This record gives sequence, structure tokens and C-alpha cells, in this order.
Amino acid sequence: MVADRHSEAEDATLLSDLDEIARREAENGLRQFTLAIDIIRSYVKDAARPFKLRAGPILQLHHAALDGLHRLAGTFRNTPVKIHGSLHQPPEAAFVADEVQSLCEYVNENWNFSAAHLAAYVLWKMNWIHPFADGNGRTARAVSYVVLSIKLDGLLPGTPTIPEQIAANKEPYYKALEEADKAWSSGKVDVSALERLLADMLAQQLLNAAKEATGEGF
Repeated sequence: MVADRHSEAEDATLLSDLDEIARREAENGLRQFTLAIDIIRSYVKDAARPFKLRAGPILQLHHAALDGLHRLAGTFRNTPVKIHGSLHQPPEAAFVADEVQSLCEYVNENWNFSAAHLAAYVLWKMNWIHPFADGNGRTARAVSYVVLSIKLDGLLPGTPTIPEQIAANKEPYYKALEEADKAWSSGKVDVSALERLLADMLAQQLLNAAKEATGEGF
């Protein structure tokens, strides 16, 4: 595995100016995170509303990230995709919707599992499916964070958040994904490396929140 694991699909980008792309990506990143927080809040506020992971919110989070950047924002890919830097070949486009449904069913049927496991599973399986032509990593991290937060029954304080920590240093994340891919190729679900990574990042996020609350480090 190489450090710059990234996907390549049929080009359907809307912008060519690099500065404009960077500006739009930053705006969309904030929009996607705000949407994720809104989804979390909607379930945390309504304790009587059972959480079920569905394809709809996943597509909404993807649309927020790719709006104005890609013609397929908010839709599943309709072409093959290759992940450079990985031995894994994602499923054909015709199977994407079914695989996403399977991901949702796993989370919903195993809601009694730990928050770390469910979030790690989502993070791995979405990357394994690679359901979008672009923006897979951003959306996988957002959906994973939504599942983690709702399972823990609250908006998680502190910065940088888990998605931000992953984005800042992707190599451990890529390595953990590859370990899960290898286990799956042997017929096993083993996302333990991702679970440990997320647990460490959650601890760091909450520790930072505690320091901010007490004024330490300022």
C-alpha cells in the first residue's frame, strides 16, 4: 500500500480552476459537517425515534460534499472505479445499491454492538464499496461519525473532530482499511484496527474538549 491511496473513476467534474475547486471543497466540507450535525441532533433530541441507517442520508451527505464539483453529486456511481494504492477492486456499479443496503442492514441489525465497531464497520465498508465516483472518503468519514455520535447518544465535543484527525494524517487510516480488506478477502469481518484508531481519536477529541473547558493550554 502507498500513502496516497485514492480512487479514479470516469471524469465528470464541473470545475477546472484549482483555486475555485479548493474554495468550493472548503465550503462543501463545512456544509457536509453541518448536515451531519443536524442528522445527529435530530435523533439525539428525539429519544423515541429509533435510528435506522438508510441510503437517503448517505446520498444527502455526499451531495453536500460534491455539490457544484461533480455531476454525480448525491448519486451512486454508474461506472467502474479503481483505488490507486490498494489491492482492493470495488464492486461493479450494478451492485453498489445492494451493497449499500447490506451495509445499512448490518448496522441496523447489530445496533447492540459497540459504537467503535459500528463506526469502524461503516468507515471500512463504505470505502470497500466505493459507491461514488468521487468523494468516497469524505462521505465515509461523515457517515461513520454520524453513526458513532448517535450510538453514543450525543454531539461529541472537542476539536479536531475524528474526521478532521483522519484527514490530517491518512496513513494509519489507509493501513487500517487495508487490514480490514485483507480480513474480508478471507471471509471475515475484522475492523479491529479501525476500532482502535477511532477509539484513540475519540479520546483525543474529548481530551481536547476537557482542556478547552478548563482553559488548559491557553
